Amino acid sequence: MDTKAGGLIFDLKKYAINDGPGIRMTVFLKGCPLRCRWCHNPEGQSFGPEIMIRASRCLADCRECVFVCPEKAITKPAAAPVLDRPRCTACGKCADACPAQAIELAGRRLSAPELVREIERDRIFLEDSGGGVTFSGGEPLSQPDFLSEVLDLCRKKEIPTAVDTCGFAAADVVERIASKADLFLYDLKVMDEKKHLAYTGESNRPTLENLRRLAAKGRRTVIRIPVIPGVNDDAENIRETAVFLRSLGTIREISLLPYHKLGRDKYTGLEKKAGGDDFTPPSPESMQRIKNSLEEYGFRVSLGE
Repeated sequence: MDTKAGGLIFDLKKYAINDGPGIRMTVFLKGCPLRCRWCHNPEGQSFGPEIMIRASRCLADCRECVFVCPEKAITKPAAAPVLDRPRCTACGKCADACPAQAIELAGRRLSAPELVREIERDRIFLEDSGGGVTFSGGEPLSQPDFLSEVLDLCRKKEIPTAVDTCGFAAADVVERIASKADLFLYDLKVMDEKKHLAYTGESNRPTLENLRRLAAKGRRTVIRIPVIPGVNDDAENIRETAVFLRSLGTIREISLLPYHKLGRDKYTGLEKKAGGDDFTPPSPESMQRIKNSLEEYGFRVSLGE
């Protein structure tokens, strides 16, 4: 990939406190090879820009989006705009013109130097808290050339870095990025391959093999487990997860992340079908049970939000 075109970013979250140590800036890179049914960032799945409409924010008498669309892809027959997605080129002019931010462009291109300049604006807050920048998604390893360039620039400027990944990537990509990031936040969803395939659309073999590679290199890695009732919260999966992680020898930290229904409106705004309607958030008692079970294997376990 020619990095001159830049990387495709769908969000920059400042003052993040759950994506690594300290206060961090989290950079969300667009595009993901998985289709997890519980995904709360559906705007990060596609590898191209998308228009997301927040109908509840729309001003009833406003027609700015209709007027500025060069493709005539927007109409407003009622209170909210209607987008002809096959005609839309995701140019973003409607989002720029919308005074109520009811229309968002999910996906903009930034060069690596432009992104690092954005990060440096908050450097004092990051440094004072022992934080840094975390690259998330989507799946950041799906833009390996851009990610590699940004990590190199951050290292030159002594900005601590973390990569939040599902680990589904080519082995050579993981080998390349492993030497450049200070920390990996590594998602483990479910150990059974058939279940993983059913709920994410892909096998978990690349994820497990790439985690072995990171562990063999001694890279600091925190395992993040999204706890999905009925999918991966059973005692057998927890046991298999613990046994696998302990076999790696260098993994010591686990963060448990309870499933939540935040982000459901994003599916509506993108006109995508939400896949997690049959899931419910885990109870505090269930989270504590899983935490206790993993701690019995010698791991340091934290409960996320």
